[in-house]
Amino acid sequence: MKFKRVLLKISGEALMGSGAYGISTDVVRYVAQEVQVLRTLRIELALVIGAGNIFRGVAGAASGMDRSSADNMGMLATVMNSLAVQDGLQTLGIPTRVMSAIAMHNVCEPYERLRALEHLENNRVVIFAAGTGNPYFTTDTAAVLRALEIKADVIMKATRVDGVYDRDPEQDENAVRFTTLTYKTVLREDLRVMDAAGISLARDNGLPTLVFNMTVPGNIVRAVQGEDVGTLITN
Repeated sequence: MKFKRVLLKISGEALMGSGAYGISTDVVRYVAQEVQVLRTLRIELALVIGAGNIFRGVAGAASGMDRSSADNMGMLATVMNSLAVQDGLQTLGIPTRVMSAIAMHNVCEPYERLRALEHLENNRVVIFAAGTGNPYFTTDTAAVLRALEIKADVIMKATRVDGVYDRDPEQDENAVRFTTLTYKTVLREDLRVMDAAGISLARDNGLPTLVFNMTVPGNIVRAVQGEDVGTLITN
């Protein structure tokens, strides 16, 4: 395996499936099955899941809501998504722990770095919920932060396209996919891989980011094995 400890970032929108909002049990089942394969390879896996299928703080702020209140709602929505994915994983017998940056002891564990490392070393999947626990930070930034804290080998960002392109591949059939990129190029060209704060944090700490298409069965395993299934961003 090219990577032994991985943080997988999944957008909230990915959980919608073909729906307009909410959580698709079919998608949750698909994610659980992909994770099950990783565990047979003894990959230590953590997840961060967005909230766009339920609530987006930026969208709420744009409609007139206070940004802090909107982001707090978004962080709570990530907990709902995390619990749904935990249920899907445990249905397949995969031991999973949800750790929240916002304390809610009756629902999930509070986030503690050393406890998270212990879970990973004991072959449990860890889902980091509630972002960083602070407004104005996206789940992309939270994913990079948690990846650094657990000393992940890579952060893998699951999308519905097979990497980063010079143009939108859904609108331009001549768009070209990059197999590798530097963080400097991503920031200079404003390629919108993730928010600038997350990109800068990954760049400053030398954390590789792999952007790949999660909707293709087996792609997560291929990515971990180092196959060309997306765009690898490094310094």
